Amino acid sequence: MNSLSIEKRTQLISLLVEGMSMRAVSRVADVSINTVTKVLCETGRACADYHDVHVRGVKAKRIECDEIWTFCYAKQKNVAKATTAPEGAGDTWTWTAIDADSKLIISYLVGERDVEYATEFMQDVKDRITGVTVQLTTDGLKAYLIAVDKTFRWNVNYAQLVKAYGNAPDGSKGRYSPAECTGSKKITITGKPDHDKVSTSFVERQNLTMRMHMRRFTRLTNAFSKKVENHANAVALHFMFYNFAKIHKTLRVTPAMEAGLSDHVWSIKDIAALVPEPVATKRGAYKPRQTLISN
Repeated sequence: MNSLSIEKRTQLISLLVEGMSMRAVSRVADVSINTVTKVLCETGRACADYHDVHVRGVKAKRIECDEIWTFCYAKQKNVAKATTAPEGAGDTWTWTAIDADSKLIISYLVGERDVEYATEFMQDVKDRITGVTVQLTTDGLKAYLIAVDKTFRWNVNYAQLVKAYGNAPDGSKGRYSPAECTGSKKITITGKPDHDKVSTSFVERQNLTMRMHMRRFTRLTNAFSKKVENHANAVALHFMFYNFAKIHKTLRVTPAMEAGLSDHVWSIKDIAALVPEPVATKRGAYKPRQTLISN
């Protein structure tokens, strides 16, 4: 990693954020898989730190939340009989909160799908927004009820969009097909949410963007994460790219620009430069030099 130029790191990150697997990136860029892993981990941690500091004070009026499933190392049913399963193996959920107007991902969290993680996630959402009372929409997961109660103290216009599903398709043809949605119901939990705007469409569309831009979210492949730490770093890198460097097709600017958090479109090189550049010292040793990025 220390011997890589900023141009090479930019190339690796460009390939990763466009949905290529790590081994494919290794082959195309002619570097070792360990180099790709190290670039991903160091850049992911830097992106997570940047998001934590700078994505705050978001003036959101409507927020949609959802959780997207994948797994690390092995599916949950196979973890018990796996002899070398690392900590965090099994089902892995990524919680996301999107501003319906700017399309900014305000908060994200990788973990389990339970009350503890739901509460931590909702507290982070609350800490990053400012201004008027927001309208919040989630799916019908019961953990949200406890989480919203603990964090917002019901000082929010909150509604759940509960969907009803039919039976899953029978036979081999429908083995991997989801059950058909037969209807939905809008339930006011607290406040006075505008039912015309009770929706999870934007955050569910973001799920597709995640699966297209992160290879480890692709279904029915062996591109899944082997370690939950690497998975979390890939998620952090993706949302840094999505918020600050990817121009939204409808908005014609990046979500960060629309939300007033940035005044320009970031390049992949800007993201790569979040990791301190190595500086040569005596006997070829290296020490980091902080690189400043204007936002």
